Amino acid sequence: MEGTGRVAGLGLELLNQSNYRIWKTCMESYLVGEDLWDVVSTNGVVAPANIIENAEAFKKWKQQNAKAEFVLKRSISHGIFEHIIGCESAREIWQTLDRLFNKKNEARLQMLKNELAVTKQEGISISEYFLKVKNLCSEISLINPEERISEARKKRYIIRGLQPE
Repeated sequence: MEGTGRVAGLGLELLNQSNYRIWKTCMESYLVGEDLWDVVSTNGVVAPANIIENAEAFKKWKQQNAKAEFVLKRSISHGIFEHIIGCESAREIWQTLDRLFNKKNEARLQMLKNELAVTKQEGISISEYFLKVKNLCSEISLINPEERISEARKKRYIIRGLQPE
């Protein structure tokens, strides 16, 4: 870790309270590229149940898990690190972070929906107002793709919030 809040060698910002979606996307790509994604993903490899008969497979899993754990732990800010301190595998770290930030995403999603519902042009140009509505709709879609706002609905929000001439 460098003093700049970035992961040394990756150019990736440390995970903090506000950058989970970006961090997750970048980290997933990195783990896939390093052939570590299988030990992290829910569809991935788990430690072999019969360690004695599968000693070589267990050894490989243990090495990959340790590498993935190291990368994950080194990419998390101190405040977030407290949430994963008791995790025993890279997979458990990943799932813990996902649960932690999905709870926050639900609250953020509701906040964005509320903001979109009351957004008005008031004192800003039409182009700034359009951009504001578009950005709110985009962020809602990013947090939850199933909540994607149609173009027709977006137009209704825009028209409803326009200031009278």
